[in-house]
Amino acid sequence: MNNSTPCRLLIDPPDEGDWNMAVDEMLLQRADDAGGCVWRFYQWSQPTLSLGYFQDLADRRQHTASRDCPVVRRASGGGAIVHDLELTYSFVVPTDHVLSFGRRRLYDVVHETLIETLDGFGIRAWLFEHANDTPTSMSTDTPACACPFLCFQRRSPGDVIVGDEKIGGSAQRRRGGAVLQHGSVLLDRSRAAPELPGLNQLGDSKITTRSIMKAWGERIERGLGLIFEADELKPNELADARQVAAGKYGSAAWTEFRGRG
Repeated sequence: MNNSTPCRLLIDPPDEGDWNMAVDEMLLQRADDAGGCVWRFYQWSQPTLSLGYFQDLADRRQHTASRDCPVVRRASGGGAIVHDLELTYSFVVPTDHVLSFGRRRLYDVVHETLIETLDGFGIRAWLFEHANDTPTSMSTDTPACACPFLCFQRRSPGDVIVGDEKIGGSAQRRRGGAVLQHGSVLLDRSRAAPELPGLNQLGDSKITTRSIMKAWGERIERGLGLIFEADELKPNELADARQVAAGKYGSAAWTEFRGRG
C-alpha cells in the first residue's frame, strides 16, 4: 500500500452490549452509503455474553460461569464471547479498498499487527494456520455447527495464539459497499469465563487497556497504511445508533432469533 488512507479513530468508553453492537452496525451502514474508513476501540460496562449469528440462545445454559451475564446477539458469525477484561475493536472499510479484497487478507493484516505489538511486550504470538472440519469464525457458521460454545475455545485459520491459548480472534460482516470486521483481545481471565487465560496470565508484562491501545494503534497505522484522525461520534450518528439499539440489539426478538441463512 503506497498511499495512506485517512481513517477516523474512535475510542469509546465502556458501554452495554446492545449499544456496542448497534454502533458497529451504524458505522457499517454509513460506510455502505458514503464510504470512508473507521477504526473503533471499545469496552464493556459489565461482563456480557455475545452470541454468534447462528447460535441458539438456549445453548448459553451449557456455560455455567456466564449464566448471570446479560446477552446480546452479534450480526457476525462464530462462537459466543464473554466480553469482560478485554479490548474490543471494529474496523469498517469500503469494499473498493484493497484491504477488503479477500476475507482472509483483512484478518491476517490486522492480526499480524497485533502479533507485532505483543512482541514489544515480550509475548510471542502466532497465527493459527491449520483448518479443521468445523466452521471458522471467518464464516457465518452454520445452523448445524457442533463447535465448542465459546469462540476462544475454537481454532480457525488466522486466530492469534499464545502458547496453546487463543487470545485474539475476529469476525466479519459484509454489506453492499462496506465490510465490518470486529474482534476481541483477551487481557485478563474473567470470572465469567475462568477457563480462558488472558495475556496477563500468559506473559510477564502487565498489559493495560491503555498501553495496548497505544502500541497497537501505532502498528495498525503502519501495517494497514492508515492515517488515524481522532474523532468522536456525531449527534446524528448517536441518534442512528440509538435507533439500531432499540429496534434490534436491545430487543428480545433479535436476541432469541437464530440465523438460518
